[in-house]
Amino acid sequence: MPDTNASILIVDDEESVRTSLAEAFTYLGYRTRSATDGLAALIEIRQEIPDVLLSDLNMPAMSGFELLSIIHRRFPAIYVIAMSGMFTEDQIPTGVTADAFYQKGGGVRELMKILEARSLLGREHRDTPEPIWVQRNGHDASGGEFVTIACPECFRAFPQVINGTANLILDTSCVFCHSWILYAIVEPRSLEFPPPWKPSSQEDRSITPLHWSPAGPPGESCNTN
Repeated sequence: MPDTNASILIVDDEESVRTSLAEAFTYLGYRTRSATDGLAALIEIRQEIPDVLLSDLNMPAMSGFELLSIIHRRFPAIYVIAMSGMFTEDQIPTGVTADAFYQKGGGVRELMKILEARSLLGREHRDTPEPIWVQRNGHDASGGEFVTIACPECFRAFPQVINGTANLILDTSCVFCHSWILYAIVEPRSLEFPPPWKPSSQEDRSITPLHWSPAGPPGESCNTN
């Protein structure tokens, strides 16, 4: 039987998916909310932390890959279910930080089995934070390629110039709160994820700091004098 006190946050960019799942879980007694992408989900989580997060992997603005990395680091008590119509349970990339996986189209009964079996016991804890998986955003005004990183500590987003970073785990600092952030550039349809990050004084991190403030677009320096 479902826990009628439990809350669930459904994150998907397809309105039909959000609506159908929300109706099903509301009928089953869950307190249900929904969000259109990862950024909208973080806003919802700031208002109330859900017991369960059900998130699609491929979405605009902030993908599920990046959202789940942030949730794993900041909100480890949330039970996370990744869902996708692109992958199967056997094909899901190993870098996805989720407690369970639901293949779209499997039906509400399959989701209920996952929820009934959920347990916070036996989760893996690591001293090194999980990297944030980000997808390529495009190029700035000078032609340099960049990604937008959402800081898992202060939740604010900033652009980061990248140089040949395929299949590498890199590190940088948040331009706002200066927190240390591990991140990797991944292709949304790829099953290949970078290997675990290992600190090394000889490591070529291949990252270029980007001087930017909320007042200007990515790629433009901000003169604070």
